[in-house]
Amino acid sequence: MDLNTIGEVVRRPSDRPGADWREGDAWLAGGTWLFSAEQPDLRRLVDLTALGWDPLVPGDAGLEIGATCTIRDLYAFTPPADWIAGPLLAQSCEAFLSSFKVWNAATVGGNICLSLPAGPMITLTVALEAAYELWAPDGSIRTVDALDFVTGNHRNVLVPGEILRRIRIPAHALRKRTAHRRFTLTRLGRSTVFLVGTRTPGRSDLLLTVTAGTTRPVRIAFDSAPDARAVQQSINAIPADVWFADPNGTPDHRHHLTLHFAEEIRHALTAGGQA
Repeated sequence: MDLNTIGEVVRRPSDRPGADWREGDAWLAGGTWLFSAEQPDLRRLVDLTALGWDPLVPGDAGLEIGATCTIRDLYAFTPPADWIAGPLLAQSCEAFLSSFKVWNAATVGGNICLSLPAGPMITLTVALEAAYELWAPDGSIRTVDALDFVTGNHRNVLVPGEILRRIRIPAHALRKRTAHRRFTLTRLGRSTVFLVGTRTPGRSDLLLTVTAGTTRPVRIAFDSAPDARAVQQSINAIPADVWFADPNGTPDHRHHLTLHFAEEIRHALTAGGQA
């Protein structure tokens, strides 16, 4: 879609791209959502792709993902053998409501900052206990837990001119066993619910992440193996106004699916395997 209100595109922003941020600006990375709808309040686009941020930097501390990393690059990444949670990277890419062609442009950071309930990069990074590095226009930097970034449907903690620079996934989370469940109304449709469970090898803990069915991510942690009733009670304790409603499912439907799939995840990880 043509954005006919745009009067300027900043192709080579400074290393502090928010320094001259002004009302009517928008960050441009993949642009797959930006150009899919009218944007009448925008006057200028600031292109981040020219900054040359490294897309993927694996290391002893874990995996660093540049905000402009494309979904294609993340999907193609081969994680080290001891990162047994590694398959979740590709599985989350496959949860996109988009074609593989869109993956060539769509970015990890863009999906996170769009902050929709069904954003699979949000699911991935919350489940793997990531932290986000945010750059402010004044040059200051802050780090936010992925769990705390999205505050509601299409809402997050970013302030005007602030930008997501990188995502850091810790190595200990990448070495966990995982199980995930996802439901869509159609085979390639938007997620109605997307749940991920992780468990530390040699321990009986369980970390359950609930997304898509809720307006913001919900993380439920158990230090030792919970029984079915404990998981059910924790899900039932999610506030009613957090459950999401749209044409893909009512809050009651999403609550029901979450109970069902959470029990499957609990059973799968208790049984000792990836699922």
